[in-house]
Amino acid sequence: MKIGFDNEKYLEMQSQHIRDRIAKFGGKLYLEFGGKLFDDYHASRVLPGFKPDSKLQMLMQLKDEAEIVIVINADDIEKNKVRGDLGITYDLDVLRLIDVFTSRGLYVPSVVLTRFADQPTAVKFEQHLKENGINVYHHYSIPNYPADVDLIVSDDGYGKNDYVETSRKLVVITAPGPGSGKMAVCLSQLYHEHKRDIQAGYAKFETFPIWNLPLKHPVNVAYEAATADLNDVNMIDPFHLEAYGKTTVNYNRDIEIFPVLNTMFDLILGESPYKSPTDMGVNMAGNCIIDDEAVCEAANQEIIRRYYFALSNNTKGVGSSDEANKISLLMQQSKLSTADRKVIAPALKKAEETGAPAAAIELSDGTIITGKTTNLLGACSAMLLNALKSLANIPPQVDILDAAVIEPIQKLKVGSLGSTNPRLHTDEILIALSMSAVTNPTAKLAMEKLPLLKDTDAHATVILSETDTRILKKLGIRITTEPTYETNRLYRK
Repeated sequence: MKIGFDNEKYLEMQSQHIRDRIAKFGGKLYLEFGGKLFDDYHASRVLPGFKPDSKLQMLMQLKDEAEIVIVINADDIEKNKVRGDLGITYDLDVLRLIDVFTSRGLYVPSVVLTRFADQPTAVKFEQHLKENGINVYHHYSIPNYPADVDLIVSDDGYGKNDYVETSRKLVVITAPGPGSGKMAVCLSQLYHEHKRDIQAGYAKFETFPIWNLPLKHPVNVAYEAATADLNDVNMIDPFHLEAYGKTTVNYNRDIEIFPVLNTMFDLILGESPYKSPTDMGVNMAGNCIIDDEAVCEAANQEIIRRYYFALSNNTKGVGSSDEANKISLLMQQSKLSTADRKVIAPALKKAEETGAPAAAIELSDGTIITGKTTNLLGACSAMLLNALKSLANIPPQVDILDAAVIEPIQKLKVGSLGSTNPRLHTDEILIALSMSAVTNPTAKLAMEKLPLLKDTDAHATVILSETDTRILKKLGIRITTEPTYETNRLYRK
């Protein structure tokens, strides 16, 4: 992948900009962190060169000045809300986040339970956190939020919330996902700090949309595609345009809520420090793009991938046709088509030739490798082996896995484990390959090429099993699928 983003410049510029914002407010800043604080793979896909943990690395440069407060909606705990990308509940993700942050040396003293109403599951979760040395605070629902500003900014509104004890200059407010109440926690804290005569400010860190890129720049369009299920829309910030005569980009929810926020700032601080939603942000990513052409191409590919994700999710029953239709419109506006994803046509052609599911992968040099379904292998397993042989310069006719290695695994699957599909999934084929590599130099050579599959694109002609999807993702392969299943069964696992 051609690099289009200067990650080192970003780390330096972003951390300095946050320090400047802390100083602006007299030495204490509540920073609402939108999106993923680490493992931000969307950003790394649309900004090639951006590291998935860049934001975490940036915070590491401020770790002596920073503490992290994690926010979770108590209703989400009660409903067992799940993070779609990880497949774990929000409460478990809070524990995961605490472990990750503390393992990096970051200070995570507190968790805030928002919309708290003594929900039984939330109470049990609170006990678990306290037993592990984590402070827990409660924030409550406020009637007619956010419209009734006078009630919100009063002792009967924010004043009823617990005051979160903090000790450092930078207080990062993050959460497992949207709807957790991060902004409300920041504003509640400003209210309590003001009552204690402590100077403090608020800022927002959202990577996307990037405020100083054009409204229809592919990176910003890719953000709209990624949030199609939330109905987010990128917009010109009218408040910034009126205040400064400059065109910047924000998104609808921040623009819609800004008049209310501004009024709250006036009541809490005496005067709002901001004239626009863009003013609230601290994101410097747009200043670190070094090759706009590379970034545009990467973002356009992400838009197409998001379209296929939406189509497949609709088929699975976990998405809606509206999401796919919205992304289809974005593609039309960007003059993109599915033909711009190079792996799709070869995969479909192989499936047509063989009458069975097929897959194709584009290697880093542009070579397209396909895989077909056989009695021994699924299409993605065959594609993986063929790609590794190509990377290792092993002739196509050479088998790097002997049938004698595959057949016992098949017998185990069907005979002892009750599987109805004897073909090897990608995880099973990789285990078989690693076992063969012990005695087979050719298999070992192929195995050594696995890292070269990272950041490649692939396409399958049917929706894959969760196992195959997970393994390909772990390998760094950006897989899409046609929105159809291989069979008509209703129950799938």
